[in-house]
Amino acid sequence: MLPDRCDVLIVGAGPTGLTLANHLGTLGVRTLVAERLPALIDYPRGVGVDDEALRSFQAVDLVDAVRRHTVPNQVMRFVDRRGRTLASIEPTAEPFGWPRRSGFIQPLVDRELALGLYRFPHVQLALRHAFESVEDTGDGVRVALRPVDDAGEATGAAVTVSATWLVGCDGGRSPVRNAIGLPFEGRSESTRWLVIDLADDPIGTPNVSFRLDDDFPYVELALPHGIRRFEFMVPEGADEAEFESDARVHALLARVLPADVRPRIIRRRVYMHHARIAPTFRAGRVLVAGDAAHLMPVWQGQGFNTGIRDATNLGWKLALSTRGVAGDGLLDTYTQERHAHACAMIELSVLVGRIFVPSNPLARLARNLLGPLLSRIGPVRRHIAEMRFKPMPFFADGAVVHPGTPDAAGAVGKVFVQPRVTDAAGQIRRLDDALGLRFALIGWSARFDAWLGDDSRRLLAALDALTVVVRPTCQSLDREPPEGGLVLADTDGAFKRWFDSAPGSVVVLRPDRIVAAVCTPWQLDATLRELARRLRIDVAALAAPRTLPLQEAA
Repeated sequence: MLPDRCDVLIVGAGPTGLTLANHLGTLGVRTLVAERLPALIDYPRGVGVDDEALRSFQAVDLVDAVRRHTVPNQVMRFVDRRGRTLASIEPTAEPFGWPRRSGFIQPLVDRELALGLYRFPHVQLALRHAFESVEDTGDGVRVALRPVDDAGEATGAAVTVSATWLVGCDGGRSPVRNAIGLPFEGRSESTRWLVIDLADDPIGTPNVSFRLDDDFPYVELALPHGIRRFEFMVPEGADEAEFESDARVHALLARVLPADVRPRIIRRRVYMHHARIAPTFRAGRVLVAGDAAHLMPVWQGQGFNTGIRDATNLGWKLALSTRGVAGDGLLDTYTQERHAHACAMIELSVLVGRIFVPSNPLARLARNLLGPLLSRIGPVRRHIAEMRFKPMPFFADGAVVHPGTPDAAGAVGKVFVQPRVTDAAGQIRRLDDALGLRFALIGWSARFDAWLGDDSRRLLAALDALTVVVRPTCQSLDREPPEGGLVLADTDGAFKRWFDSAPGSVVVLRPDRIVAAVCTPWQLDATLRELARRLRIDVAALAAPRTLPLQEAA
């Protein structure tokens, strides 16, 4: 039975929709996830999960379950036809607390995300319910969902569910996006690729290879649980069904495996690369996220991760809005903050695809000649190996307070590091596990809450914000703790190094771990006033200030 009403209705039970539902569930938001299929998708999909996505799963206490289906620190090599490594992506740093890149099996991770929803009595997953239409009433939406059978055929009358917000996480062909008339600008490559997954991995090596062969380019990937994936380019004009046939699949595998190897094929599927994005991610009470908002080629494995970033950005904003703490205008910052970064990820993925499969003979010749030379240049090699080319989120506008002109070299608008901290009981933990999924104010060494005025206390109480002081390990954690807050020790000195170059000694963190502001204690009241304005919060309308509650570690 579907509810008559919920706070947020999500269409689509893919990774973006399921991640968003877990964030909303953790934050106490009544949520319905409607999926037209009878079960989660099981065909070949994403194979790379990054540290930002793992941090999002950590925030909802699912990272351990997810990591059971990953290969941490997976190396990605670009190899020419002579076996020479032209570039190798092998980052070792973990600034956000997790490996920069891990291989994974998406259907199994999606399953863990779906199982996570059963923790929340206020979240419901409704399979076999297809989105049919939406009516935006100004203060909410009325959504028609049609019960369907396993084949997608209607089995009954449409059911209307009222919600405060509708979020379309329903893929590249998004019925939700189409229903609200959002364009999907960009292009689709004519090149198609055949994905083949093998059981009982016949090779066993742990990494990824892009074979840059002008005549026979292909990708080889190691996946968890003994699965090996191959991806082969489909020749222009080839019949898709014929290319997926047993005869053609075995012929392709015979070119990359010894003749006497008889692999066990799990699945195969042809797909096309797309590079598209909607001009905005919000239209009234309806939002789009994940593939419904943007599509990109697979070359950097960022389609999955970009959708997870959408969900992480959107969850806490929907929670503040549905609780009546923030005005609806807060949801405008979703497009402001996510659109440019999604565009950058699309451009990177397109670029890598052009390097892997150049469009003309001259480009192939340039790659083949310059690749071996560039791989010998130390700074270039390190730049690639450490993934410095990856665009990182930077919000010049939105729910952030820059101290002056937005500066990409500064700290505000970027993802905060996740050092390890030691609590008063002597337990060493990752920072986010000590904070929980909430706003946090973190000061270096000295308590700063004495500088908080009544309006700031109203705001922090409404945000359920945690006040934290971080000190060197040699100092006492019992001395002058912030009122109702925590004192943590800087276990490995990472906080000290961050504050060494920061423009202040207090950092305001959002629940998605974006730096909302950095200031000194005496600037804190003014900074929080400006942050409230950007969050669309009317501080004067909030409840009277109270002593900040003791926030227990999550």
